[in-house]
Amino acid sequence: MTTVPIPTLHTDRLWLRPFSLADAALVEDLAGDRDIAARTLTIPHPYPPGLAAQWIRCHGPDFAEGKSVNWAIVRRDGHLCGAMGLGLVREFHLAELGYWIGRPFWGQGYCTEAARAVIAYGFDTLGLNRIQATHFADNPASGRVMEKIGMTYEGCRRQHTVKWGEFKDIKLYGILHSDRRP
Repeated sequence: MTTVPIPTLHTDRLWLRPFSLADAALVEDLAGDRDIAARTLTIPHPYPPGLAAQWIRCHGPDFAEGKSVNWAIVRRDGHLCGAMGLGLVREFHLAELGYWIGRPFWGQGYCTEAARAVIAYGFDTLGLNRIQATHFADNPASGRVMEKIGMTYEGCRRQHTVKWGEFKDIKLYGILHSDRRP
């Protein structure tokens, strides 16, 4: 059986490439920041040693099975600055966009730039009809990224989830293939 590798995407300032195990220590360092964990549903704090390597090892098989595709967001100078991925629901032609950017790289537009490339890949290569994303209501910067990439605000799910013992509202955004600007 031949496995198709996760593709590398290119933008003006970034490469979105598959993670390698050599990235694990830096992922643990960047994602281990309490501010990153506080803004995401699934990143723990403290970040356990070995968790990044375990996560990275799942990427190839998950991509091969059509479950997800994950990329390292890397500046052209080689600095890994975050992660972005699509959780795929192929039978419904939709995906959930997820991402995090390391705190030293906040406010530089990397997330928006990477997300535009991932949205294009999702629609043009994967043939998706819908891509959606959520963010905690107390993280409006993530909502601004979603708006900049053309997503539409679709509502608030009040006290939808629990993070560190606190009920959190999440805001839902989505974009359809037909919403894309030519």
